[in-house]
Amino acid sequence: MTRLTSIIVLSALLVACEAAAQPVPTPSPSPTPHTSPSVASLQPGDVPTGLNACLGSGPIDVYLTNLAAGDAPLATRVEVQWLHLRAAGALDAAISLFAANPSACNVELAATPDIKAAASFVAVFADAGQAERAWESGVFGLVPPARGELPPGLNRGTVTGLGLSSWTYDHAPLRLACWHRSVFVALVAVSNLDATAFKTATAAVDARLN
Repeated sequence: MTRLTSIIVLSALLVACEAAAQPVPTPSPSPTPHTSPSVASLQPGDVPTGLNACLGSGPIDVYLTNLAAGDAPLATRVEVQWLHLRAAGALDAAISLFAANPSACNVELAATPDIKAAASFVAVFADAGQAERAWESGVFGLVPPARGELPPGLNRGTVTGLGLSSWTYDHAPLRLACWHRSVFVALVAVSNLDATAFKTATAAVDARLN
């Protein structure tokens, strides 16, 4: 074998070894799927003992169908509000209601003056920008208070514990929170429950908004 041939063979072997030693690219991990609204909304373990799930709690379409049988005008109003959110980019939503008495189940957000109840609404959007804009525009007719206009009982921003894009209303018997996180908009309302139960409910929903 000539010197030139030896050099060529040796070079080829070195190239082959280097190619074999190249690390195999690791595929990028798939993004974690967003929690479904039905899972993110209030669950039985998030509310005090004695509150039972209302019939129809779950996907928004199921809730509207059930509500229409008990209060058609309210079902129509809720559907219109949902369509506004759909127009703003909402892809899916869920409503869950829990009450100490079934008579509160056909009341908007289960809010009555004398029955213990808790309700939540969670909507998911295509992206965080859409969710932020929808929150700013108002959810179910509830618009965030202006930053410089916060009467007693109203708070906005990080002081709520739910992030910058959030506001809360606390005036017994009604306590309410509305906020945006990631691709979600969430609303939690409790009636005739104490502040601890309210914070437990909002924290539980917030923890599931990924």
